[in-house]
Amino acid sequence: MNLEGILHVSGKSGLYKVISKGKSTIIVESIVDNKRIPIYSHNPANMLEEIGVYTYNDTVALADVFEKIAIKEKNKATISHKISKNELMLFFKSVLPEYDEERVYISDIKKIIQWYNILQHAGLIKAKIKRVKKTKKNNEI
Repeated sequence: MNLEGILHVSGKSGLYKVISKGKSTIIVESIVDNKRIPIYSHNPANMLEEIGVYTYNDTVALADVFEKIAIKEKNKATISHKISKNELMLFFKSVLPEYDEERVYISDIKKIIQWYNILQHAGLIKAKIKRVKKTKKNNEI
């Protein structure tokens, strides 16, 4: 899954894709409503491709987490990020059982689920789902 050029701007809802870059400005376009805005060098922003989720052993790239959610949901939208804390934690545990519960906060889980749904709605989430081939068994008498 390619998250190149997609970012989250602190203080703004949704996700944005980079349209052009200048010396101290980046022009981004909202993935939700296609509105373009300038982001200045003093605005904190995070590229999604650089974000990882803490596990007990290592850090898992956000793209890999999105892929696991996509496989679980068969490339469809997932649960709402507004459901209860316990339901969010259970869902996330089913997707990434080894996530570090002390360093990954509920606010992080909400963001990940919200971002997944935004990207999925925009058609940017496509996981390769393995299909099991059914074979006919020969009935021998």
